[in-house]
Amino acid sequence: MASHKSSLFAMLVVLSLLGDNICSAARHLLDTPPPPALPTIPSLPKPTLPPLPSTTIPTIPTIPTIPTIPPIPSIPQIPNIPTTLPPLPSSLPKIPTTFPPFPSLPTIIPTIPTTIPSIPITIPTTIPSITIPYLPFLAPPPSKP
Repeated sequence: MASHKSSLFAMLVVLSLLGDNICSAARHLLDTPPPPALPTIPSLPKPTLPPLPSTTIPTIPTIPTIPTIPPIPSIPQIPNIPTTLPPLPSSLPKIPTTFPPFPSLPTIIPTIPTTIPSIPITIPTTIPSITIPYLPFLAPPPSKP
């Protein structure tokens, strides 16, 4: 609980210090004179454009006449679909009510061993020696006399 009080106190101190800087910055802005007026940009004269050349519209060629389209052949008639359903059979097939017997479960359950067999472990007592070949880029630089 004490750490919460100290962090709350530290936050209040930080906020009070930040608030002081903001007030002095606002007072400083109020004390500054207004900025000088910006110079105006002189207006440029508008250029005069030469008149557009007159163009003559070419005549549109006449559209050739389209030959007459042969008539569409008649669509064959759709056969009539019966609107009534055929009658249901008078007797339904019999469903068997007895089922074949299930296979029997095995009655002999295998036993679980209660002891763990021991594993022979040999720990080496000597460390084999390894010879590293000479590599010149791993050798230290020669000393100066």
